[in-house]
Amino acid sequence: MADKLARYKEKRDFAATPEPAGEEASSGKNIFMVQKHAATRLHWDFRLELGGVLLSWAVTRGPSANSDDKRLAVRTEDHPLTYATFEGTIPKGQYGGGTVMLWDRGTWEPHPGKDPVKTLAEGHLHFTLHGERMKGEWIMIRLKPRPKEKQESWLLRKVADADSGDDLAAEYMTSVASGRTMAQIAEGAPVKPGRKKRTPPHPGANAPVPLPRYAGEGNATEGSEGEGGRAASIPPTFRPPMLATLADAAPAGRDWLNEVKFDGYRLLLAVGGGRVEAWTRNANAFAPPSLAPIVAELATLPGTALLDGEVCALDHHGRPHFSMLKGSLKQGSEPLDLFVFDLLEADGEDLTGLPLLDRKARLKALLKPLKPPVHYVDHVVGEGEKVLGALCSGGYEGIIAKRADSKYAVGKRGPNWLKIKCGYRQEFVIGGWSRSDKGRGFASLLLGYYDGEKLIYAGRVGTGFDTAEIARLTETMAKMAIPDVPFAEVPRDARRGATWVRPELVCEVAYAEFTPDGHLRHPSYLGLREDKAARDVVLERAVPAPSALRAPPPEGEDFRASPLGEGGERSETEGASPR
Repeated sequence: MADKLARYKEKRDFAATPEPAGEEASSGKNIFMVQKHAATRLHWDFRLELGGVLLSWAVTRGPSANSDDKRLAVRTEDHPLTYATFEGTIPKGQYGGGTVMLWDRGTWEPHPGKDPVKTLAEGHLHFTLHGERMKGEWIMIRLKPRPKEKQESWLLRKVADADSGDDLAAEYMTSVASGRTMAQIAEGAPVKPGRKKRTPPHPGANAPVPLPRYAGEGNATEGSEGEGGRAASIPPTFRPPMLATLADAAPAGRDWLNEVKFDGYRLLLAVGGGRVEAWTRNANAFAPPSLAPIVAELATLPGTALLDGEVCALDHHGRPHFSMLKGSLKQGSEPLDLFVFDLLEADGEDLTGLPLLDRKARLKALLKPLKPPVHYVDHVVGEGEKVLGALCSGGYEGIIAKRADSKYAVGKRGPNWLKIKCGYRQEFVIGGWSRSDKGRGFASLLLGYYDGEKLIYAGRVGTGFDTAEIARLTETMAKMAIPDVPFAEVPRDARRGATWVRPELVCEVAYAEFTPDGHLRHPSYLGLREDKAARDVVLERAVPAPSALRAPPPEGEDFRASPLGEGGERSETEGASPR
């Protein structure tokens, strides 16, 4: 009889890795588990017990309980049942080297009348999960094999039922076994004592996520008793931010508030008891040394709060400058400023259901005692085109127009927040590079964006790099080379002399327009976007701006305010528009 675990054993040196060797066995319970795995690429290993082993798939974006989400799941080698409790670090250089978290666990049962052995061979599975996080009815379907395919590609999808919800991978960030984060597992932190199963206090996308804390300069600790008791000192937990939709013009009317579109990193910041936690929009902990002055200022706030804002580096005119921000994060060469534009929670009260104007009034009062580098972001009521024109002429990126009565839609993108840009720019995935005949590392980067599971070729960019950035990208991409083209289709001229790389790096590019054949015209590289995942990069298409719903403001109404908001001298900028 063939050894179902032969491939598993061949790939591992059990004298060097803590992973268990194991043999075929049965638990008698039909167990399943999910292990979050930060190897060369972050993924979630979904495993079902069947036939004495754990059938295994690598789910690239993690499980989602939204029945509209289809997650790519690549079939990998079967694992032994002893792997079901594995959590730890696989040494670098070993197969799958990286941190492994036991992210979910439980039991499963096939759909009534379905024989999983038979349907697996036919290319589909239908089952019910009884996990701590994944629950209810799910299906898996094998995709049509592609030429030269080395591993089976499947889709994992939640069936709509009472257990449907939102993106589980974004919602849960700790181990079901130890309560630790990925960073704590990698550091070898001890298992949290008395850990219990976590039930989210808010259903769906509103569920907060526990993440590592970033200590500020305050004196209070997580366990300190302040006014209102211990809970008053604990910072709120992460929530995915509300996102804006690209529009082709500024909306008219006084139903809209217009703010500066900042050229930085979006951050969620939790404050409480002298502690500050910061996360990027993808729930990654954000704690560069250059953030320390911002943390120190926020740590003086009383009570608790969950803030939404953007961290930027300002040029000598006081305008946000993305390249300077990248330099500050790498070298700490430039000071950072934080511009706060929304308030999701305050002293334990959920504010996301309040109108935007009410949230901003609460935010303004909260931040009033603070000094730079923390700023409250002011707004202009109506006058969208006038504000946009003034900011564009002043060298800013554009505006964010927000419905004045809009609620905060956690983790959602919709019509109530619109972004209107002065020029065209967006993120693209780097899928390869072309050789240079001038002695530098590369001539251009080959770019794309995702349309479903396909990476669509969008052209190449060969300007906007300095010598240091060319050297850094060349070194990084040399470790990411792959033999196969990652794009669905590539023109013949782009293939010549190309080196393909794993499509994981995301860069921001400014460009004039798209050509009729869908390629970038006059693109210029702006920098890597390490705060955004490659699979989230899709082509942004501008929607028409809404027409005015109410009368425009009276002719000649004054709208004076610094475009960067309140908070001191650095917010008064050369060329700034009146607000």
